[in-house]
Amino acid sequence: MWQRAVEIGAEEVLRLPDAESLLADRIADAVEGAGRPALTVGVIGGSGGAGASTLACALALGAGRAGERTILIDGDPLGGGMDVLLGGESAEGLRWPDFAASRGRVGAGALEESLPELHALRVLSWDRGDRVVVPPAAMRSVVAAARRRGGVVVVDLPRRVDEAVAEVLAQLDLVLLVVPGELRSVAAAGRVAAGVRMVARDVRVVVRGRCREGLDAEAVAALLGAPLAGEVPVEVGLPGRVQEGEPPGARGALARFCDGFWQRALGSAQGVPA
Repeated sequence: MWQRAVEIGAEEVLRLPDAESLLADRIADAVEGAGRPALTVGVIGGSGGAGASTLACALALGAGRAGERTILIDGDPLGGGMDVLLGGESAEGLRWPDFAASRGRVGAGALEESLPELHALRVLSWDRGDRVVVPPAAMRSVVAAARRRGGVVVVDLPRRVDEAVAEVLAQLDLVLLVVPGELRSVAAAGRVAAGVRMVARDVRVVVRGRCREGLDAEAVAALLGAPLAGEVPVEVGLPGRVQEGEPPGARGALARFCDGFWQRALGSAQGVPA
């Protein structure tokens, strides 16, 4: 069998019935026309109030400006809702509780079309109900469907790595750990980074705000044992602009950081900036 597979140039050999689910995935890929998976980036705060959700939102907007099909996934049930941050809490479309019973494969095209469209992004957020848990299997299926659609997927993650979050981390190309430049925040971020590294392949540090107590951005990254992805200054007027309906990262220093990030990421051979 293996000799014949080599002769015809087969990619792999599947034995039935053990590989039934894998064969079903291959058939579904052919039907959906699946191509290159999305570049998938997670954003997680190293400490409370680090600004991870704001950066995730801004990165998604930046990917859209770069011409990429983009899905923004809110993986933090206690974060208040990405749709709220984007001013679209009343927009029509499905939220996480609608996918809680998902098992197996979720259609990539159907997922994208079912989500609210806000500022040219598709956004998967939480509703205003009481559900704060999505089973790991559902989380895995939904994120995998988003990746198969191609383009860019940005995921806002909570600091606590439970089984569901681990399912997301395993599918990410890159995790950005957002850390304010102060010793207490760096200490907290060290604990978060330890949990993330148990699953994620590539973790990098984004330093937010001016460093204090003799630190600089390179020193913060070195203390955390991770490469430095960049520095994001605190924009004094940003909260007010968001309150007035402007999404974070639409302009200003945060927008420039995100545009530069995607220019490097989308232009590199591996899809992730060195």
